[in-house]
Amino acid sequence: MNLLKTAAILIFAGSLGACSTMDRLANVGQAPVLTTIQDPTTMSGYQPVRMPMPEPIADTYQPNSLYRTSAKGFFKDERAHRIGDILTVIVTIDDSAQISNQTQRQRSSTNSAGMGGIFGAAVNGISGGSFDPSAAIDLSSGVRDSGNGSVNRQESLETSVAAVVTQVLPNGNLVIEGRQEVRVNFEVRDLIVAGIVRPSDIQANNTIPSSKIAEARISYGGRGQITDVQQPRYGQQVLDAILPF
Repeated sequence: MNLLKTAAILIFAGSLGACSTMDRLANVGQAPVLTTIQDPTTMSGYQPVRMPMPEPIADTYQPNSLYRTSAKGFFKDERAHRIGDILTVIVTIDDSAQISNQTQRQRSSTNSAGMGGIFGAAVNGISGGSFDPSAAIDLSSGVRDSGNGSVNRQESLETSVAAVVTQVLPNGNLVIEGRQEVRVNFEVRDLIVAGIVRPSDIQANNTIPSSKIAEARISYGGRGQITDVQQPRYGQQVLDAILPF
């Protein structure tokens, strides 16, 4: 069963690799193609955000007043607040972590047993004195284990990307998503930002820092010749997935 499963995985990986190889051969000498601009709500896998919401409050107006109870401010501004509006996200990531762990475990045990009296004399007589009944059983065992591990990571990213409001939640919070692609020679850099923001956190110049985005999803990567060289071949990835050692 395991052999059939392994063979099926190898055949499937080989077919995928063949398709990928043909695509790469067809694009030899060409720069990576930029993706077309699409509506995020129509893309495969898109799901509206659902969060706990308070009870809706109906708008009321006081006599001789232009101010309504649900208004965020008296004067109108140009900050994003509706579906389709654009705001700028200032992405700032400066993350570093240093972790070091060390473990040591050791255990030893010794057990001995002997025979005396009539049984010991009988065994001594049968063995002709070559066997010592007082040390008939002598067992010893030991376990020793040690391990060391460390993590030293440092990431820094500072850029900006324009995002589009894709949804307005019942409590007024905005769901945003933005994508930026930059092609330099034969390498494309992708920056994706998504999450939930409060309209009050949007600054007067229609910008918001990434630290104030709830459920933030920030992806920064690339595709092209440099990224392709840095990735292991598909055959090696298959072997890494199925080899037990």
